[in-house]
Amino acid sequence: MAHTVVVLAFDGVRLLDVSAPLEVFGTAGPAYAVRVCTPGGRDVRTSTGLRLGADLAAEEVTAADTLVVPGAVDVERCVRAPGTVAHVAALAPRAQRVAAVCTGAFALAAAGLLDGRRATTHWEHAAELSRRHPGVEVTPDAIFVEDGPVFTSAGVSAGIDLCLALVERDRGPAAARAVARDLVVFLQRPGGQSQFSAASRTPPTGHPLVRPLLDAVAADPGADHSATALARRAGVSVRHLARLFRDQIGATPAGYVERVRVEAARLLLEGGASVTGAAARSGLGSDESLRRAFARHFGVTPSAYLARFRTAGTGAGAGAPSGSERAQTSG
Repeated sequence: MAHTVVVLAFDGVRLLDVSAPLEVFGTAGPAYAVRVCTPGGRDVRTSTGLRLGADLAAEEVTAADTLVVPGAVDVERCVRAPGTVAHVAALAPRAQRVAAVCTGAFALAAAGLLDGRRATTHWEHAAELSRRHPGVEVTPDAIFVEDGPVFTSAGVSAGIDLCLALVERDRGPAAARAVARDLVVFLQRPGGQSQFSAASRTPPTGHPLVRPLLDAVAADPGADHSATALARRAGVSVRHLARLFRDQIGATPAGYVERVRVEAARLLLEGGASVTGAAARSGLGSDESLRRAFARHFGVTPSAYLARFRTAGTGAGAGAPSGSERAQTSG
């Protein structure tokens, strides 16, 4: 029999949080039967304004192999959309496993499903999840976390990572790899949410001195971006530059430059560059500097990154601990 996946949608749900699981499981073929349920079986309007129809009412769901709970741009929508938390609480016992995408973790937590468990959510909301639900052990940097039959994932596209890992668990690495190739996505992203682009993780600033420096570093990571060179470019002292960076983006000039260079090196490695070539072209310099930087940012060496990049790591024989002992970082 096909593995039944039920996705619970509600007004204000983030469209990609719904469509990503549908795409992954749907692409995996007839082994999965994917259905969308909504409170009362009504159409709902997603965060983009798109109207989404339901296959059935949430009240009609009697059993599911996998229940997927998407999130919303506004955390409050996850917990205050009419009936959402109540439906999560009612549907979870009828499912073999429950998976939350992004801020959907807040609905799981409000329904009591994360009490005493480890979990993650979008990095912007991790502190809020921890504050609201002190009984949850929040792992803010993980792409997704597995604790028993409950899975939680980071922001938006991490729902793809999580669902690929579930496909690998159900049907093996080859099936998951085939889905990843079809969707043109990475099968695994070693490291955590901190791997995402330095630009996207840097607080926005329009400061007339700092903004041009950030843009210059991002445009040419391999150039001379020492504190002295940056200060000279901005026409300020090194000490004043450090103060500006701290106030505007919460990082030191050296810290920001390293993040951009590590990101550049990662992209070079994924594009086929050697460790030596990636180190030189990204501005990190030597192989050893690249290895140390990767260890700091991703928790793996460059070679381990490339090896783990090829598997989601949750299938049998993947060599990783299972259940509540593992915070899975996958893509």
